[in-house]
Amino acid sequence: MNELSKSFLNELIVNPSPSGYEEKIQRTVRDYMKDIADEIKTDVHGNVIVARNPNASTRIMLAGHCDQIGLMVNYIDSDGFIYVLPLGGWDPQVLIGVRVKIWGTEGPIDGVIGKKPIHLLNEDERKKVPKVSDLWVDIGASSKEDAEKYVQVGDAITVELGCQELLNHCIAAPATDDKTGVWVVMEALRRIDAQKLQVGVFAVSTVQEEVGLRGAITSSFGIDPQIGIAVDVTHATDCPTIDKKISGEIKLGAGPAIGKGPNMNMKLVQELVQIAKNNEIPFQMAAEHRITGTDANSIQRSRSGVATGLISIPNRYMHTPVEIVSLLDMDNAADLIARYCESVSPENDYIPGID
Repeated sequence: MNELSKSFLNELIVNPSPSGYEEKIQRTVRDYMKDIADEIKTDVHGNVIVARNPNASTRIMLAGHCDQIGLMVNYIDSDGFIYVLPLGGWDPQVLIGVRVKIWGTEGPIDGVIGKKPIHLLNEDERKKVPKVSDLWVDIGASSKEDAEKYVQVGDAITVELGCQELLNHCIAAPATDDKTGVWVVMEALRRIDAQKLQVGVFAVSTVQEEVGLRGAITSSFGIDPQIGIAVDVTHATDCPTIDKKISGEIKLGAGPAIGKGPNMNMKLVQELVQIAKNNEIPFQMAAEHRITGTDANSIQRSRSGVATGLISIPNRYMHTPVEIVSLLDMDNAADLIARYCESVSPENDYIPGID
């Protein structure tokens, strides 16, 4: 990962993109890709579509969703405390005491998530797992009127954004689910050798995956690809308390995980595996026994059907403010996808049972 691509990743991470509020990250993608793209479009839904060789009859769609889980202002009480709704799936326990930003129309407002202190909890309260409705955001306002000078109902909220470097090429940050996927698909598009490219490739920063795979539905319909690869995160199971007999064995830093199951085209899976082996790219296999909760779900079902694959970046502590991923896994995923795209010709056939 060179300094330019590392800078792009950092920009993705520090830009807020809760579902429905992805404008800042959209500009980041467009700025980074404008020197390599034959075409860049943003559709009415907000998907940023970056294409090389866009007029080709055979089209590959690469999808990484840019939206992150967040919160939304729901109610401001008379004392100026702000109650919220979740945007995406939170474990409320990881939110207690977290610094946040409310993205108001007049600019971001700092705040913290508060909860009744443990010293004041009675015995029954101590036994209960808190709900999002038990928490509030404190911006230091003196009253409802004071808070409403800066915050409106419907404003989006993110946990404090930033990136922390750890040992062995790892980083910890909120929203690596799935800003790592956006980075991979855009970086893969950049790494394709133009002399080897025989098809059109569309890298898409999809929106609103966390609230129903919505961006992938509209962008795949618009592109009408024959082949689609979603890049998302998967649970790294090499940490305490996770039973590998149930969740499988996925290690951080051991390579991207190639999904195999009913959401994927088996011929495409086999080709991705062979490309990885031929190019000595480390990879892992992930068993996906049902339809995944990723953009691959929507892409596979678009129009009359798309030959779909899923490549996942191992992620520890998913849907928390400290998700950990390996830069090496991301780098290898981008190389794998680039080499695959170079290998595809208009003659590739992914109809099951046809050799």
